[in-house]
Amino acid sequence: MVDAFCATWKLTDSQNFDEYMKALGVGFATRQVGNVTKPTVFISQEAGKVVIRTRCTFKNTEISFHLGEEFDEISADDRKCKSLVCLDGDKLIHTQKWDGKETKFVREIKDGKMVLTLTFGDVVCVRHYEKV
Repeated sequence: MVDAFCATWKLTDSQNFDEYMKALGVGFATRQVGNVTKPTVFISQEAGKVVIRTRCTFKNTEISFHLGEEFDEISADDRKCKSLVCLDGDKLIHTQKWDGKETKFVREIKDGKMVLTLTFGDVVCVRHYEKV
């Protein structure tokens, strides 16, 4: 159920995020800011949709979607994507596609914490969040 993800989450640890951003083609200056930013993520259900709001000093983003239905998304690094979010067991899987490329965000709850695994090609980044 999406309910397990509905909370406020604060980034506590990030591994390989710079390499992930570099693989996506994010510029040096933006990567430097991204590497020191500790975003807070708010996940909720509103009017039948899942809403994910990300807040940080660098940039705020928000997506709203129905599970299993493709939607247009502008990523935090300004890519125009076709996105799809599905629930697969206890994992929330978010796929972004653009220009023949694809990246996946897999969110799961482990020991009361949210683990976000970002994959682009053979580059994998893992970010850990704690409930606020």
